[in-house]
Amino acid sequence: MALIIIGILLSSVFAFLGGMHFYWGLGGPWGVADTFPTKPGGIAPKSPGIVACFVVGFGLLGFGAIEAMGAGLLDLGLSKSLQMVGLWVIVGIFSLRAIGEFNYVGFFKKVRGTAFARKDTRYYSPLCLLLALLTGAVIALGQV
Repeated sequence: MALIIIGILLSSVFAFLGGMHFYWGLGGPWGVADTFPTKPGGIAPKSPGIVACFVVGFGLLGFGAIEAMGAGLLDLGLSKSLQMVGLWVIVGIFSLRAIGEFNYVGFFKKVRGTAFARKDTRYYSPLCLLLALLTGAVIALGQV
């Protein structure tokens, strides 16, 4: 039962995040504030375009599908070994994102005084760590 609950939770979170990226790619303004790292003084990088947002959106939807398959909620005919590889890729990506690149993102960032850095510390990095840990639980509990 725990595997099913975790699978539903993870696939729902990835579907929501994927949907947000599609929304942003189409120019939607809600929730976009402070989603990009900035240098001290508020200098923001150029916003990603529609293609980048859609690539990330489809990737996140794919992660949700892999989570659902790993939890036994979805069968798309992907072999168990490829499902396992996909789950480990998710663990790796979100673990690395939580750790960060040591400047602007992650728990070990140097730049901490910006609006993005505060949200990253409170929300984004903990979410990434939680996604990695729960995906690890899917691996441990699942039939993959």
